[in-house]
Amino acid sequence: MYSVRQASAADLAGVRAVANRFGNLGGWPQRPDYLDRELANGRLHAGLAGDTVAGFGATFARGGLLHLADLFVLPEHQSSGLGRSLLESLLPRDAPRVTFASSDPRALALYVRQGMRPVSPLLYLRGPLAALPDHGLRPAPATPAEIADLDADASGGRRDAELAWYAALPGVSAYRLGDGYAMVRESGGALLVGPAGGRTTRACADAVLAVLARHRAAGTAKLCMLGPNPLLPLLLEARFTIADLDQFLSSGGDSMALDRYLPHPDLG
Repeated sequence: MYSVRQASAADLAGVRAVANRFGNLGGWPQRPDYLDRELANGRLHAGLAGDTVAGFGATFARGGLLHLADLFVLPEHQSSGLGRSLLESLLPRDAPRVTFASSDPRALALYVRQGMRPVSPLLYLRGPLAALPDHGLRPAPATPAEIADLDADASGGRRDAELAWYAALPGVSAYRLGDGYAMVRESGGALLVGPAGGRTTRACADAVLAVLARHRAAGTAKLCMLGPNPLLPLLLEARFTIADLDQFLSSGGDSMALDRYLPHPDLG
């Protein structure tokens, strides 16, 4: 017998066990992590097989836009309807919604049936910082409040509390350069970039490149970006490689700016 409920603190160990089966916590070496945040914001749902957590799903809100951050069901419980039940409990059909879908055709079909459509590939890049040009741009350290408007414009909605939560984590810094911004986290021997963006494609690119130059000593950077972003060919020319690939889906309307926004892989 399967059921879905809003997760409680008692469910979190089971949720983590599912997340670990899929390798989702590799980028979060210490607590609190994004699962703690999903639980705290009341948007984490547990899928149960009897009394055992067999799957989970979660969203982050950006204004009226819902980003489906997680939807995972253990392989032995897939094709049971549990994923569909989780999705229906998390995403009302009348709300604008987006997600990053894996290459699993079953997941893609599930999201399409829920009203979302494939829009663009989402590329996960990793590469050396040494080969990137330094254009002499110097970003200024910024508070979450100082980048909140820029983030809302590029990402599809305001999320002041999420930006403040992320900025307070160890190793996280926020920067602004004109009409562009970027948040970065030094962790696991690499610099994770995102969220980042700008009011124009040039402002986004300048901010991201300036932050990468500032943190050149980190050695390696990881970013995720949508296919239309003009930074993509520049980074590939600088010996970055595409480490993984997802599909960005949207229920329609103006949401993320495809050419001037770099999402965080877990926070959207």
